[in-house]
Amino acid sequence: MPLAEAIPKVHLHCHLEGTLRAKTFVELAAKHGVPLRYRPASSEGGAFVDEPPERVDPANPYRFENFAEFLLAFAAASRALAEPDDYARLASEFVEDALAQHVMYGELFVSPSVWTFFNKDLDVRACFEAIVDRLRAARSQATFKLIVDLTRNFGAERAMRTAHLAAGLMDLDVVGVGLGGDEARFPPELFEEAFAFARAQGLRCVAHAGEAAGARSVRAAIDVLKAERIGHGIAAIHDPALVADLAHRRIALEICPTSNVLTGAALRDRDAFAAFDEADCRVTIDADDPAMFGTSIEREYALVESVAGSEALERFVRNAIDASFADSAAKATMHAAVSRRSEDRHVRP
Repeated sequence: MPLAEAIPKVHLHCHLEGTLRAKTFVELAAKHGVPLRYRPASSEGGAFVDEPPERVDPANPYRFENFAEFLLAFAAASRALAEPDDYARLASEFVEDALAQHVMYGELFVSPSVWTFFNKDLDVRACFEAIVDRLRAARSQATFKLIVDLTRNFGAERAMRTAHLAAGLMDLDVVGVGLGGDEARFPPELFEEAFAFARAQGLRCVAHAGEAAGARSVRAAIDVLKAERIGHGIAAIHDPALVADLAHRRIALEICPTSNVLTGAALRDRDAFAAFDEADCRVTIDADDPAMFGTSIEREYALVESVAGSEALERFVRNAIDASFADSAAKATMHAAVSRRSEDRHVRP
């Protein structure tokens, strides 16, 4: 049995909304009477009000051609999640899929500022309660925490409000804040105050960077936002001094191979995870928005194992354990689970 199939897995870069099964997305969109596509109202962004003229294939509702279209597909899925029961279903289906792949731990991104952009009267706390109820039900097999994404596109003021929201949801397993969205137009520096506030409240800080902007974005994420992990980080490879700093400071890179290819972030000539691993960076592997990218964490692990081998895959899983925000006892338990599975694999004929 390939290690990718059997090894206990860790989600550090997985957007819960991006796990929404295509079939469920279509059903929820029909339930709430909303279309399956969005386009921005203008080139400046803002409200997503103009619907595209083309029909959408319900069998492939997440089709996109580039990173900008992917963000709009994510927005469309978020609009279809319109009430707490929808979030309960989302979380239940995520748990079902995760446990089937031997996921033992996860820190999942959620984007409440996107939720309320499309559904202004949504009871956000009720949605978190619905999500957490389903995630906690899996505790005998896996532990899941939440990271609230501040979402660049809404600007610094809204990010601060979302950071305050996150601080008020720590009783519902919120452990940190992140920064996703349109990286090219909304650089990390805009969100320095929101991240400082979150950190002061005891929340951990991570950020997407180096996915749709250059190495400078990664540098700002770690130096200005004090990000403890970097989502993607691909562009950093073009700055050797930055790579060396990431390695020295043990700042994990959450690399999502299929996502990086489909959004155009991938390196042209080699696999990013291999390049960063050779530079002694702390590499982790994940699936980003697995339903939208037509993948899963198990498939991403299998891809990595086919390119870099089983030893590298196990190293990346252990990196994810070490880079997680779990306590030391939980990390020790996870490392032991990986060791047992690795040993079982070697002794079986």
